[in-house]
Amino acid sequence: MEERLYDTRCGTIHYWTNAAKGNPETALVFLPGLTADHRLFDKQIVYFKDRYRVLVWDAPEHAASWPFDPAFDLADKARWLYGILQQEGICAPVIIGQSMGGYVGQMAAQLFPEKLKGFIAVDSAPLQREYVTSAELWLLKRMEPVYRCYPWKALLRSGTRGVAASEYGRGLMREMMKVYDGDQARYAWISGHGFRMLAEAMEARLPYRIPCPALLICGEKDHAGSCIRYNRAWHRKTGIPIEWIRGAGHNSNTDAPEQVNRLIENFVISLQTGGV
Repeated sequence: MEERLYDTRCGTIHYWTNAAKGNPETALVFLPGLTADHRLFDKQIVYFKDRYRVLVWDAPEHAASWPFDPAFDLADKARWLYGILQQEGICAPVIIGQSMGGYVGQMAAQLFPEKLKGFIAVDSAPLQREYVTSAELWLLKRMEPVYRCYPWKALLRSGTRGVAASEYGRGLMREMMKVYDGDQARYAWISGHGFRMLAEAMEARLPYRIPCPALLICGEKDHAGSCIRYNRAWHRKTGIPIEWIRGAGHNSNTDAPEQVNRLIENFVISLQTGGV
């Protein structure tokens, strides 16, 4: 994997790709969730990097993609993602977004509907306004002070145990959170800004339809917000297939990487054979 850069008006985004390796007709684009970085998908990158073109980023403001001017919204992130794909010559990506990464993928589908080959949401949720309550939106806009005031050690403990059920998943999340060790204000800002962007995108009441084959993946022990409720409703309303990962939490791709890898691989194969 080679680290590359993409310059924006707000800062430089760092991302990693295996360039010309793998199947040139299929590119898997992995988008980590809020406060996580590219390491969230380590198990997927190792599995797929010799089979397909793969790409993963540190989202704006996150980890290596810092410093970064916060004057941007979710649509800007999707446009920058599209710019990176253009820079890499990736024309028809399969976007695999975990949590916030899934929201970025849905915004990309809204802005560039003809460009996506496939979409997989991993422990994410629908971006449409109808799925969330007014109280939930109110809370999303006011999370930064909570993260500022929460004792860091307790936040580190709850942040790791709250998103993963496995020893590997919790250890990895702890390492990713420790990027912000000693700078809790930055962690709080990134979290608060991310949730505000999400609320504003929902309040825009855009269609956010998925114009390509899609798959929902969710851990049966995903207790991050109302993720399980959202996924049940998303599946019921749209008919998008859903796979529940037994024993996995919010980061199900780290709790059950082999199972999630098989689901991704089968999805990609079905795209190539016209089975979806």
